[in-house]
Amino acid sequence: MGVKLREGLDRRLWLVWPAIVCHSRSQVCPKDSRILDAGAGTGLVGQLLNEHGYHDLVAMDLSEGMLDQARKKNVYGEFQQMVMGESLGFPTDSFDAALSVGVLTVGHAPASSLNELVRVVRPGGHIIFTLRPDLYEDGGFKEVQTMLESEGKWKL
Repeated sequence: MGVKLREGLDRRLWLVWPAIVCHSRSQVCPKDSRILDAGAGTGLVGQLLNEHGYHDLVAMDLSEGMLDQARKKNVYGEFQQMVMGESLGFPTDSFDAALSVGVLTVGHAPASSLNELVRVVRPGGHIIFTLRPDLYEDGGFKEVQTMLESEGKWKL
């Protein structure tokens, strides 16, 4: 029974996360911000950002099929097939912000993905992501966050 409740909760959160991220973004970033949607999937987050007045959006995903779905939303200016956790093919400080919704999780993107997001977002920029609480420590995210903070690359 607990598993079914958890699965149901995860499904409901999947529908809510993009709206929460978009609201968070609107509180901290000007509308002309260049934003990386890291793990864009079908483009749901990009669509919501576009509806909130953000138009300089770059979709990045591992799957070309997902990028094809994102293209159908007609909200991204650029599409890049790349792998979270590996070196990203963007120059340093390319973006004002990056977001990653539902991607930093088991079997998708490792904690080391944060290193590259920090590199491609300009100093003073913002990174917003979703993460299950149980993965914060067990998935190595706390360790990476602490390291980035101690190196002066990350500030909460």
